[in-house]
Amino acid sequence: MTSRRTLLVSATLATALIFNSAAQAQSINAGDRAASPTLPFATQAVAEFDTPWAIGFLPDGRMLVTEKPGRIFLVTQQGEKIELDNVPEVVASGQNGMLDIAPAPDFETSSAVYFTYVEPDTGGSRLALSRAILAVSDNGAALTGATVIWRQTPGGGGGQPGGIIAFDPAGTHLFLSVGERMRPDTAQDPEQARGKVLRLNLDGRTPSDNPLVAQGGVQAQTWTTGHRNPYGLAFAADRRLWQHEMGPRGGDELNLIEQGQNYGWPVVSNGDEYSGAEIPDHNTRPEFAAPAIYWNPVISPAGLAFYNGAMFPQWQGSALIGGLSVRSLIRIAFDAEGRPDEAERWNMGARIRDVAVAPDGAIWIIEDANPGSLRRLTPGS
Repeated sequence: MTSRRTLLVSATLATALIFNSAAQAQSINAGDRAASPTLPFATQAVAEFDTPWAIGFLPDGRMLVTEKPGRIFLVTQQGEKIELDNVPEVVASGQNGMLDIAPAPDFETSSAVYFTYVEPDTGGSRLALSRAILAVSDNGAALTGATVIWRQTPGGGGGQPGGIIAFDPAGTHLFLSVGERMRPDTAQDPEQARGKVLRLNLDGRTPSDNPLVAQGGVQAQTWTTGHRNPYGLAFAADRRLWQHEMGPRGGDELNLIEQGQNYGWPVVSNGDEYSGAEIPDHNTRPEFAAPAIYWNPVISPAGLAFYNGAMFPQWQGSALIGGLSVRSLIRIAFDAEGRPDEAERWNMGARIRDVAVAPDGAIWIIEDANPGSLRRLTPGS
């Protein structure tokens, strides 16, 4: 007898295959969509931070919020803030500094958290991924036993570190986005951890079933390649992994991330160089995976969360993306065949750095500013 689970998995795979064929045929340009000044939700400013970067919700509804200059706070939904002790030194400049943070899949029993940052290195800096225990007491909160479980090799470079963390639905693997750090050609270099999405075990080691595990080194950890500046990475309810990245002058992308695919940067892009020099579009090189959506003009995407909550039932399954240059929150809807398109864009009046969904279904955003506001979005206007 065929199980319901088998039927669901088969249906998901069929949907993915349908989507993949369509994605290769045509990418949607949503760059010319206008932002609505009318918001379908009420917004409440809860707290302020110095250039906040990421929100990580704990199961009890509290948040961990990172600041790019190198601080992490434990924050209640009422805005009470406790700065964590024992946070490692960071290199804070441009796009670099303290980056993403996420509770471990087993946080309720382990109290473990994962976080990324750019650390000092000989001749520059490098992206690092650490794991630590969150220890909370009447006297405050701290990271204890912090251990770097992955480091970018080789180090060096400028901006675009990436550093976004996503756990697979089973909670057994960690996916990490790594930017090319202003060295575009390294995105196609299999020996450099730049312009890649990596797949790791929860302890940072290489999974034995990765596609290039036999090659060792960076190749063994590489899931996909050919990315530029990836600041969004998240699993949807159907277990598909989605990523967005900033393009150059035009060409921001939303990509379905699939094992072994090459997404083409810097060989192809639906944008151009900042100098104005043309880059061949994705449709000229079908061997590279094309984006499902691209934005030209750009939105400068930052933060990615899939909605699964009670407060906004009409948005179930939608993806929410922060827009920096367009100062907006963007909702991506998926049709019956799993194909995405920008459904709505709301003018938030600020650069939106991250978006997250709380356990109660409220949507939270943070502004890329100093001070940058942490805001709660709930039904109403």
